[in-house]
Amino acid sequence: MIERCFRHALRLLPCLLLLPLVAVADEPCRRLTATGNPEYPPYLWRDPQNPQQLIGVNADLLKYLGKQLGLEIELIYTGPWSRAQEEVRTGRIDLMAGYFLTRARQQQMDFIAPPFLHTPSVVWVRQDSAFAYQQWADLKGHKGGILVSNSHGQQFDDYARANLTLEAVPGARQAFEKLLHKRSDYVVYEQYPGMALVRTLGIAGTVRVLEPPISSEGLYLAMSHHSPCNQPRLREALAREMEKIVAGALPEQLLQQNLERWQ
Repeated sequence: MIERCFRHALRLLPCLLLLPLVAVADEPCRRLTATGNPEYPPYLWRDPQNPQQLIGVNADLLKYLGKQLGLEIELIYTGPWSRAQEEVRTGRIDLMAGYFLTRARQQQMDFIAPPFLHTPSVVWVRQDSAFAYQQWADLKGHKGGILVSNSHGQQFDDYARANLTLEAVPGARQAFEKLLHKRSDYVVYEQYPGMALVRTLGIAGTVRVLEPPISSEGLYLAMSHHSPCNQPRLREALAREMEKIVAGALPEQLLQQNLERWQ
């Protein structure tokens, strides 16, 4: 009897020794890093008082999410949008704060469902050069501008690659400048960030939006497959809290507050 109990204790010993190591391994994941598109008001933009930090809807939402879960989530500027995506893809940054879901991106990141907001992508044109538009096919024969590494939903992305003439440019400002200089006929860009940008550029009376939107896609929090903190338990906790957040009025409240803040 004593010998049997002794053997049982020996079998348990490795597990008991591992317990402190598991706790230590999990401890660094109380602090996460995040980044996003730094030219995306009202969702994200660089803080004028601290340019290495990002502020906006997504930043406020992450702060609230972290507080609810007892996490410290540091949202930092890592460079232009293409660089931000690379930093998260490689796992140097844990989280992407606001990402449209596509098949290619799912190969690199885990998307935390549900999305915290939906944002429409629209067709921007010059006031004096609008054209008849009701569906994607009406964009054929016109030259458009789109941001490098940007998505407007899997369906539109697939259609655009097969049917439309789109020039990819590094940033939204450059895309709108090409539109104004008649080097393109339209720009595909999200509605609210576009509104913020045209006000900044002082061209609100020079451009307009064609209806209807080409898509309305969910903005997700996404975690890199290569993040050391990408653990099922953490993803499940983030998803549960996100469900509570989107069931209430907080996302829309943050959107309105940051639209005013940007203006």
